[in-house]
Amino acid sequence: MSDSWKSRAVDGEPVAAEDIATAVVAGPFRYADGARQIFRPDGTTTYTERGHETRGEWSVTGGRFCSFWPPSYRACYDLRWIVENGDVTGLRFDDRGNRFDGRYER
Repeated sequence: MSDSWKSRAVDGEPVAAEDIATAVVAGPFRYADGARQIFRPDGTTTYTERGHETRGEWSVTGGRFCSFWPPSYRACYDLRWIVENGDVTGLRFDDRGNRFDGRYER
């Protein structure tokens, strides 16, 4: 996988639709509350919080990142880059003001 998407990342700027899939599967995410999430290229995701694992699906729909958690929860997010000292360190997920940051585990 080419890292050319990283050169287009600017802190706080939207993630271009063509970069969303590459950015979300680039590595596991850790959230501020300690939860961990892995997005896989096949469109599946696993979210682990306090030892409890939940499985869902993700896609890029209409230029936005979307997730589905059975049996019926769906949400779509605008993604923004988190760039620190010239390195892409994560993504900000924003669903109409409900924001959370996912940081890549290193």
